[in-house]
Amino acid sequence: MPNKVKYGLKNVYYAKATIDAATNTATYATPVAWPGAVNLSMEAQGESTNFRADNVDYWVGQSNNGYEGDFESALIPDSFKKDILGYIEDGNGVLVEDAGAPTRPFALLFQFEGDAHAVRHVLYNVTSGRPSVASETTGDTIEPVTETASMTAVAIHNATLDKDIVKASVTPDQAAQYNGWFENVYQPTAPSGT
Repeated sequence: MPNKVKYGLKNVYYAKATIDAATNTATYATPVAWPGAVNLSMEAQGESTNFRADNVDYWVGQSNNGYEGDFESALIPDSFKKDILGYIEDGNGVLVEDAGAPTRPFALLFQFEGDAHAVRHVLYNVTSGRPSVASETTGDTIEPVTETASMTAVAIHNATLDKDIVKASVTPDQAAQYNGWFENVYQPTAPSGT
């Protein structure tokens, strides 16, 4: 039975990507857990193109420019700051933000709960902005302050499919892939019948 609703974000991981500039394909490091997920909101990017002929929309095309949005978590892990944002850990263990360090691409893996089953997802080629620095004084109660990173997910080429891909998702029906989803970044196989 398919989900009627989705809710709940958990099991967020990131996996550093190494992109071959000549082929625009990626290899991925082992996914690293990102605890404290609060909210993920990624808006689809792209435009519709209408070609009018014979007094009607004769042809309509849609471009897929990936997704753009924000990921909010309790804290952004130090491992992510070092692996993706280029922070440096000095000889005393102090984390230093390198103003000249380029951000690195990564895959973002996560799970949405649902009324029938949880669906696991991966965005294959994500870049992240730096989080803002913010907090506030405490009052009668302590309210946690979260951290948010702006993210953009764009296509990456998959040699097996010979297609540019942005995202994949899996349900428990595909048990082998579902159970190992957070161990490695899933790579599509050739469609059946090819």
